[in-house]
Amino acid sequence: MPEQQNIEYKESWRDDYLKWICGFANAQGGQIYIGIDDKGNVKGIDDYRKLMDDLPNKVVQQLGLVVDVDLHEFDGKHYIEIHVSPSEIPISYHGAYHYRSGSTKQELKGSALNNWLLKKSGKNWEDIPVTGAGEDDLDSETIRIFTVKAVEKDRIPPSALSESPMMLMKRLNLLTQTGQLTRAAILLFGKQPSMISPTTSFKIARFGKDPSDMLFHDIIETNLLTMAEKVMEKIKDRYLLKSISYRGIERVESLEYPESALREAILNSIIHKDYSSTWTFLRIYDDRFHLWNPGLLPEELTIEELKSEHSSYPRNKNIADVFFKAGYVETWGRGVNSIMISFKEKGLPEPVIEETQGGISVIFLKDIYTADYLQNLDINDRQIKAILYIKEHGDINNSSYQKINDIGKTVATDELRDLIKKDLIQQSGSMGRGSKYELKRKM
Repeated sequence: MPEQQNIEYKESWRDDYLKWICGFANAQGGQIYIGIDDKGNVKGIDDYRKLMDDLPNKVVQQLGLVVDVDLHEFDGKHYIEIHVSPSEIPISYHGAYHYRSGSTKQELKGSALNNWLLKKSGKNWEDIPVTGAGEDDLDSETIRIFTVKAVEKDRIPPSALSESPMMLMKRLNLLTQTGQLTRAAILLFGKQPSMISPTTSFKIARFGKDPSDMLFHDIIETNLLTMAEKVMEKIKDRYLLKSISYRGIERVESLEYPESALREAILNSIIHKDYSSTWTFLRIYDDRFHLWNPGLLPEELTIEELKSEHSSYPRNKNIADVFFKAGYVETWGRGVNSIMISFKEKGLPEPVIEETQGGISVIFLKDIYTADYLQNLDINDRQIKAILYIKEHGDINNSSYQKINDIGKTVATDELRDLIKKDLIQQSGSMGRGSKYELKRKM
């Protein structure tokens, strides 16, 4: 059996492996096998008798844990199983907190450690009270707009329209038991969310060809319930190109990317952000839209599961609930799936979503004629070379296709026809010897 979330193999024992026991105890528990290699093959250990005596004592002395240590034998070889139960309290090893995530061990630091310690104590970052904050710190217009929307959606009763701001906060679980406004309350409805942290704002920048070439930038500083709309307004007015078409006599403007997908991605970044960490960054280039948000996926989800239908596991439950009540999002875990569908319908590359640098990176591409994207299509290297040639020179003819690929006319003709069939290029100009081929989608 290979290593996995709850299983770790070690060929021999080193005291440094107490970190792994610490990591299992701080997560969901698990088993460590001593005398088995990474592939699950039993290698055996010679000092098993001594280890059976030493290991329980070392774990108690160093970690304060009681673990089960069992001796097993296979094909005449002895190995040890250490069974670690999850701990209800945080466990440290030499002052450091370790955590088992997937098949790896991580040392928790900074905001990740802070959030984990809060979670262990039964609290969430968003539920911490804001000392000295009161009703005067709430924005009455944001409250009015939210209440109207939530009543229209039938997600709060009409009587909420006449409630005081503090009563509404209580209804939304944004007050502590002693009546103090929580961090979530100020983030959602506050006049100055920066009183919580300067990193609650949303950073947008336009770049040239590379990350060192920043052309201009903006910072959106407002409460969360108005942030998504203000970000959308800013990028539509200043950052993204619009194509103009006509439906009859009606002028129609459309963005470079599906607007619904942009809005969904921005809403997700606001709702699921780790607000104890850094800013949200939106970097816009000629050929891509790159949104990065602090905070990794919940343990229950992988990137692939995120792209399909899945259950919802919000990092900030009360913040997510307020957005739901306002009708901005649903709670069915379909947001990312709808983004994927909208890109496919518009004939754009599938967005690239990955965990990186302690957060979630979402990249929207508008250029399907890149080497990386073309490699994933059902075309050969000669066809890829030809497409990149067209991208650089504007078009290609049959003889040029033959020349750059060192092939005959028949093969060139067949492969060009295949690219037309796959909707990647189109024929232009006169037919026959004068035929030229250009990209089907204009850059």
